[in-house]
Amino acid sequence: MAITSNISSKTRIDSIDLLRGIVMVIMMLDHTRDFVHRDVLQGFDPTDLSRTNVVLFFTRWITHFCAPVFVFLAGTGTYLQLVRGKSKSDLSRFLITRGFWLIVLEFTLVRIGVFLNVDYTFLGIMQVIWVIGVSMILLAGLIHLPLRVVAAFGILMIALHNLLDRYQAQGGWQGPNSPVPSYWAKLYFILHQPFEAFPVVGFPSPVVFVIYPLIPWVGVMAAGYAFGALYQLDAQRRRRILLIIGSVATALFILVRFINQYGDPSHWSPQNSAAYTVLSFLNTSKYPPSLLYLLMTLGPAMFALAWFESKQNVSSEPESGRQPLLVKVRNFFITFGRVPLFFYLLQWPTAHLMSALVHLAAGKPIRWMFDGQMPPSAPAGSGFNLAVVYGCWIAGVILLYPLCKWFAGVKQRRRDWWLSYL
Repeated sequence: MAITSNISSKTRIDSIDLLRGIVMVIMMLDHTRDFVHRDVLQGFDPTDLSRTNVVLFFTRWITHFCAPVFVFLAGTGTYLQLVRGKSKSDLSRFLITRGFWLIVLEFTLVRIGVFLNVDYTFLGIMQVIWVIGVSMILLAGLIHLPLRVVAAFGILMIALHNLLDRYQAQGGWQGPNSPVPSYWAKLYFILHQPFEAFPVVGFPSPVVFVIYPLIPWVGVMAAGYAFGALYQLDAQRRRRILLIIGSVATALFILVRFINQYGDPSHWSPQNSAAYTVLSFLNTSKYPPSLLYLLMTLGPAMFALAWFESKQNVSSEPESGRQPLLVKVRNFFITFGRVPLFFYLLQWPTAHLMSALVHLAAGKPIRWMFDGQMPPSAPAGSGFNLAVVYGCWIAGVILLYPLCKWFAGVKQRRRDWWLSYL
């Protein structure tokens, strides 16, 4: 049975699209940095406090908001399909088919976009698109449970999954001469232990590398689904609840992080300066996303949604006939937020293109970009400083904007079934 609402089937919620668009654009900064920044190309971790600097740290840290918000809002968007009139049975079928489609994309178009090769002795990396796909398949069953049960499932998984940090499966695959991990070890890698590789069936079958285990991402999507119910409330009440959720999540992050006993496998510690002590405090674990990582990112996201809604009634057509700058900026990001998968697929080759252009302009070799390794095995002297990274990122976003605006227009004008899969 469909959930009824006064929201029409064609209505999109601008505040959600705006936040999604912002995090998608920020995400491209991270992926551009992967191919352009000289330190990354030489295997440097920007969150290593013994080597990083404040600007480099925050260039990486700001991108931490992307995956949690993206997955959470994917759940919210699922609930809104019910609000717009889709039945639960129809929604389940859609989630299953789209979930499998996303898994296929992860190991085909995304893999080729990242590695620029088609050598399938290495099947690919289990990244965010994979985890969204599997989470959608599981959500297809969860949506038939009472909403409070789905919310409890999501929140408890987020809150308690760090108890699993105490256990580490052994037998990660290191190459042809290493033993193949047991099936139980493979399952645990997929569920909660990242940065492990294993043959899909058995040696010498194609190898996959896990970056995004399913736990707690399934819980994040389930929590986002339950969160969607707020969009059946009136705007004023919803903004008040958003501010409360954001305040509680942020306060819990500060308190639990300060106690330094639970919620993240990496503890913070005093550093040689106050600035670096703050960096240590903020340096939470993304793989898998810890409780503190999710509180640190999703809490501020609630504030953003509340603020975006408060600015939603700014007139886009004043008497002068010219849009205010704020509205233009808002619409710029909303465009990306309405076609997130389309943007995600295009930003990989665009990041490669930006890297190739600046390397060629500087007279540096680019052959290494096509060796299929991640991170790329760049020769000494490759890459550029952060200023060039930011320039390439901005150029790439501007390049993709007209394509995304065109495709957003296509999705708005047409109702072909296949458009819902992009």
